[in-house]
Amino acid sequence: MNNPFLPCALALCAVLAGGAAHAEKADKAQPTNIEADALRYDDLRQTSVFTGNVVLTKGTIVLRGARLEIRQDPEGYQYGVVTAAAGKRAFFRQKRDAPGEEYMEGEGETIDYDGKADRVKFIRRAEMRRLSGSTVSDRIVGDLIVYNSVTEVYTVDGNPATSSAANPGGRVRATLAPRAETGAAPAPSSGAAPALQPSGTLSGPGGAPSGASGAGARR
Repeated sequence: MNNPFLPCALALCAVLAGGAAHAEKADKAQPTNIEADALRYDDLRQTSVFTGNVVLTKGTIVLRGARLEIRQDPEGYQYGVVTAAAGKRAFFRQKRDAPGEEYMEGEGETIDYDGKADRVKFIRRAEMRRLSGSTVSDRIVGDLIVYNSVTEVYTVDGNPATSSAANPGGRVRATLAPRAETGAAPAPSSGAAPALQPSGTLSGPGGAPSGASGAGARR
């Protein structure tokens, strides 16, 4: 993302996915259902604007926010921009096409959904998580997160201008669960899922990420 603050960038290829599975394939064939307090349809622009506690569902996809502007192209693909209420974040969730109950979910002040490219952008105060059931396995925080569910590639930008107590320096921060080695016997389960590390524990002295070479390096 080009801006005067030269945000740090991190490209993750399937790092959150932990496998070859993709987003739920059946979602594209499902109808889109939207609930809201109000609707305004613009026939000239072929867009619909929903406002007030908007909830969109399409198969396993769930989008929530204060405002949704959605359009459909001649091929039937849908494009939507969800905006959160002031001080809040919009929400996205989709089941992964994998055995078991795995989900990808994320939040941002704005969420840009491209149904043709199977791409979701989480913009400002962005966060993305991979869940196994109700347990958070991986977590990434940044200023802009772009997730492509077809290629399973994530790009994450930080922004020093968004520095806060929760995220000093506005850096990209990631908490990634260890992956089981191929062919290794599964470790005995104690019945309790390990706790997710706070993002602050990823920083060493001076706010530099520990154990990650080049991640979040300044461009």
